[in-house]
Amino acid sequence: MPVSSARITLNIFSVIFLAGLLSGAMWGQSAQNAPPTTHGASGVEPVANDPATVFAKGQAALNGGKLDEAERDFRQVLELDPQAGPAYANLGVVYMRRKQWGKALQELRKAEKMMPQVVGIRLNIGLAYFRQNDFLKAIPPLEGVVSEQPQAVQPRYLLGLCYFFDDRWADAVKMLEPLWPQESEQFPYLYVLSNAAHRAGLKELDERAAEQLTKVGNGTAQYHLFVGKYYLNREEYDSAMTEFETAAKQDPKLAFVHFNLGLAYMGKQEYAQARQEFLKDAAIEPDVALNYEEIGNSYWLTQDDASAEKNYRVALKRDPRLVNSMLGLAKIYQRQQKYSAALAETDAALKVDPERTDAHYVRAQALLHLGRKAEAKQEMVKAAGNTGESPNKPLPSPELVQDQQ
Repeated sequence: MPVSSARITLNIFSVIFLAGLLSGAMWGQSAQNAPPTTHGASGVEPVANDPATVFAKGQAALNGGKLDEAERDFRQVLELDPQAGPAYANLGVVYMRRKQWGKALQELRKAEKMMPQVVGIRLNIGLAYFRQNDFLKAIPPLEGVVSEQPQAVQPRYLLGLCYFFDDRWADAVKMLEPLWPQESEQFPYLYVLSNAAHRAGLKELDERAAEQLTKVGNGTAQYHLFVGKYYLNREEYDSAMTEFETAAKQDPKLAFVHFNLGLAYMGKQEYAQARQEFLKDAAIEPDVALNYEEIGNSYWLTQDDASAEKNYRVALKRDPRLVNSMLGLAKIYQRQQKYSAALAETDAALKVDPERTDAHYVRAQALLHLGRKAEAKQEMVKAAGNTGESPNKPLPSPELVQDQQ
């Protein structure tokens, strides 16, 4: 399968500045007070404390994948000139390459403050939030990029995915449908567009995307993965499992095929089989926290609280922002009548996602048991009638967030 522009890869965004663009003016210098030079046999050479020279060296290291050298050089640039916005921006790229998203955002925000006109910085900020599954925070910077560059495929695709994960079905369709000419040969795009259209009640577009998904299929394992996911979202579990099993037979180590097969088993309430599939995917993708979250869910549903708690903790160690794992812990503690512990977990969940109505519902229950009736009543109002479930939510889709190599 050819590389798709819909695949979210850091390399596309990794280099947003060129050494050739640097000049004395960029560093706040004029021609009259340019840095000193030394004269060698072949002419004039910049000294080591010239920030543009050090930056160019760091840029070359970054391009060559030598991240430690690049980080050192960009830090040296900032020692020479603390107002060097490009150095902050490329430090952000270094940390993105390492998947150190928090550190990346710190540097990118500094660069954005100094260079607000550079669209690429905002694009990387949006991507850094996206890769942390923090889709709500990714939306504003990506909206700004799309507003300035409406024809750019990558930011539009990313923003469409953010809307999709935020249940903004119509907005997702509006953002993604214009990409049909470029992306209608790609499985992830067609899968997301079809499901967004389905939930937005756009039957014609849903059917067109689903038909195209079938049309472009060439029998590959990845094709069967996304067709299976299509059925899975419609709770057609047997059809989904047939597709996932076909994909797994063709490529047993295909990332996320066992994860989705586990979701199908969960839908059929076959929890032991589901756990086996999640463990298979964890062996392929050990850093994917959702495998452990779903294992925790399977144990919770069979009332094995100790095993559920253990796996929720493993999931949160890998991704501290997993609200469902926090709520899973809260429900365990409620069942064990540990209401203060349950309240602490709901507080942590709401800190990550203040709009989660089911978190407000669980929190209300904990407060009620603690005798804090007035607060519990306020939480029930925020829950707006939620019964602890979140219907019509899209299934977890790590295959749409992770780099697809």
